[in-house]
Amino acid sequence: MPVLTVRLTADEEKLLARRSRKAGMKKATYVRHLIREEPFVTSSDVLIDAAQRIGDQRLRIARK
Repeated sequence: MPVLTVRLTADEEKLLARRSRKAGMKKATYVRHLIREEPFVTSSDVLIDAAQRIGDQRLRIARK
C-alpha cells in the first residue's frame, strides 16, 4: 500500500484532531474518509452538502 505523507502546521494538526474526534474516527481514518468523498460538480451540490451539515439545531440557553 502506498504511503501519503502530508506536512501540517500545529494549527492544522489541532484542527484535524478536533474534526476527527467529532466524527468519532482516528485521524488517519478521517483523512481517508475525506479523500474518498465525492467532489462537488455544481454549486447545487455545495448547497445540498451545506444544508446537510448545518441542519436545524437550536441553541440551548441556560437560565440563571
